[in-house]
Amino acid sequence: MFSGVLKKMISEFGNEIVYYLDFENEFLIMNQFLDKKMKLIFNGYECLNCKSDEIIFRQGYCKKCFYDLPITGDWIMKPELSKAHLNIEDRNLEYEKKIQIQPHIIYLAVSSHLKVGVTRKSQLTTRWIDQGAHQAISLAEAPNRFIAGVCEVELKSYYSDKTNWRKMLENNFEQLDLKKEKDMALKKIPEKIYSQLIPKKDDPLTINFPVVKTPEKVKSLNIIKENNFEGTLKGIKGQYLIFEDNSVFNIRSNEGLIITIK
Repeated sequence: MFSGVLKKMISEFGNEIVYYLDFENEFLIMNQFLDKKMKLIFNGYECLNCKSDEIIFRQGYCKKCFYDLPITGDWIMKPELSKAHLNIEDRNLEYEKKIQIQPHIIYLAVSSHLKVGVTRKSQLTTRWIDQGAHQAISLAEAPNRFIAGVCEVELKSYYSDKTNWRKMLENNFEQLDLKKEKDMALKKIPEKIYSQLIPKKDDPLTINFPVVKTPEKVKSLNIIKENNFEGTLKGIKGQYLIFEDNSVFNIRSNEGLIITIK
């Protein structure tokens, strides 16, 4: 039996992704639970920042922390709103400079369909894994988050920036030539933005997830409503646990919940 506060799973890239769940006093290799019965029990809330037992509002934080912390600023979801490169503060300029003023990658990924995205260069593969991407390829490197975000906005005229999580989990994705898609995407970037980028020459990366059985028609598990759940773990993809009865549990969207795993 293991208990702790949920935080997004740590992933390790290899021939097959290895997932770890980091509780305060336990470090679980989640792959070892494949094909085994697992019981999840909801025990309450703990804000990832202030540690209060207030109801989690979003992203693992209570309402106050969500609106105070720099890590939950609008520029996280909308990189084009970044202003640290202009020395303009949103919530905490020192933190925002640290995150925003570093190399970012604009990329294409296939999880359910072809999508465009941006992320820090230092966490590129992790980002693709968290999205449940089957394949992904880098387009170009930007010097900061703002320029990457502006580039993404331009490319969103041609590509989605969202993942259909149901199709992703059902392994229902497009078969595409990512090198060809990359060449076409680069031509769609306006010259005034392209001139500030460094085109990448990387080949597509293929990602294999530890899934024993693909769900046929996924159903989302609400552990707060159900209070507890028991099922046989059949796969892990993105940040989801996949069970034999087609129930899926999103670790990322349940951050801040205190859970017991039996």
